[in-house]
Amino acid sequence: MLAISSYTVEQIRDPFGIIAGNRYEFMINLDIQEEDELYSENGVSVRAVVKEANGEVSIVTYDVMETTTQRILEFDLEDDEEEELAAFCKEHLPEG
Repeated sequence: MLAISSYTVEQIRDPFGIIAGNRYEFMINLDIQEEDELYSENGVSVRAVVKEANGEVSIVTYDVMETTTQRILEFDLEDDEEEELAAFCKEHLPEG
């Protein structure tokens, strides 16, 4: 289970109208226990790009990274964690 401590979300602008639907960038800070293999003294965050079109929401891509250095970590989330991340993002999309 993902322990989310904080997040920010911003809409990614498409000034030329090339991309169908809306894209959002989530920066999600995770609370990772020291004994977890994902733990880092610099904190752990997930940067997720989310697509919303015709009422459907999906994750386009995500990176697991150290929070303070923004260095990409070579970890993928487990399938259930990816589902949890997608549900969190869908729940926290900005209005309008």
